[in-house]
Amino acid sequence: MTELIFHHYPTSPFSEKIRLIFGHKKLAWRSVNIPVIMPKDDVIALTGGYRKTPILQIGNDIYCDTALIADVLESIQPKPTLYPEENGAEARIVAQWADSTLFWTMIPHVMQPAGLRELFGNVPPEHIQAFGADRKAFRGNAPRMMPAEATGALRIYVDRLEAMLSDGRRYLLGSVPTIADFSVYHSLWFIDRAPSAATVLGERPQTAKWMDDVKRIGHGESTDMSGAEAVHVARSATSRPPDWTYIDTHGVGQGGKVTIAATDYGSDPVAGELVLSTPTEIGVRRTDPRAGEVVVHFPRIGFAITPA
Repeated sequence: MTELIFHHYPTSPFSEKIRLIFGHKKLAWRSVNIPVIMPKDDVIALTGGYRKTPILQIGNDIYCDTALIADVLESIQPKPTLYPEENGAEARIVAQWADSTLFWTMIPHVMQPAGLRELFGNVPPEHIQAFGADRKAFRGNAPRMMPAEATGALRIYVDRLEAMLSDGRRYLLGSVPTIADFSVYHSLWFIDRAPSAATVLGERPQTAKWMDDVKRIGHGESTDMSGAEAVHVARSATSRPPDWTYIDTHGVGQGGKVTIAATDYGSDPVAGELVLSTPTEIGVRRTDPRAGEVVVHFPRIGFAITPA
C-alpha cells in the first residue's frame, strides 16, 4: 500500500479526530504540517482550491473531509472497526451531529477574548488579526451563533453526553470506540485547551473519564514529511483508471467538466473532470503544474456538483 500522507496542523480539531483514528487502527502515517491560515501553496496544488484541514493523500489521490477520510482508513484497515455492525448507523448519525452542530456551537464559545488569549499565548496581535480575517473569509455567509447562546447550548450537550455515559459504558455507544467517539471528542478536546472555556465541561466525572480513555488511544506512528515532498509524491504517482461504479445524478457523464464545493463553509470550488460518482463519494480529476494529475475525492454529503 502507498503510504498515508496526512496534511494537518497540531491545533486543528478535525485533525485530532483523524490522528486518533490512526492510533485506533494502529496505522503508520506521514505527517505534513501545513499553515494555519492562507496561503497554503502545497495544499492548493494538491486540491485545486479546497482549503479545509485536514486532507489525506495516498499517491495522487487526495481525500477531503474527515467523514470520507475515516471511511478510507476503514477500508484500508477494517479492524478495529469504526462502524460496528450493531450500531454503525447510529455512530454515523452521532458523528454527523458532532462534526456540524456540536463543532459550530463550540467555536463561538471558545473564540471569546479570554479563550483567544489562552489559545494564542504570546502571539503578536497582528497574527491574531490575520487569523480572524482568514476565518471570516473562510466562513463566508454561514450563520454564526452568539457566544452566550453557544455556551448555554454546550452545557446542555455536555449534560447529555454525561447521561449517555452514566450507565458505566466506557465509550459513547458501548464497550468499544466508534466514529461517534472520535467526532465528539475533537470538539471537547479543543474546548479543554482553553481553561476559561473548559469551565463549561464542569464536574462531569463520566465525561472526564471518557475523554481520558479516548486520549490514551494515541496517534499511532508518524514520521515527518515536507509539503514539497508530498507534492512530488503526487506528481510521481501512477494514475489509476477511473474504475469506480459511476452513477449519473446531475446529468453529467463520466469525464464531464464540473466544479465541486462544500455547501456549508470553506466553499472554494474545485474544477475538473467528474470521474467518480458513487452513492457516497464524488471526485474530479485535475492537472496541476506542480502536482501533475490528481484525483480529488469528496463525500457526497456536504458537497455539491455544478456542471461547468
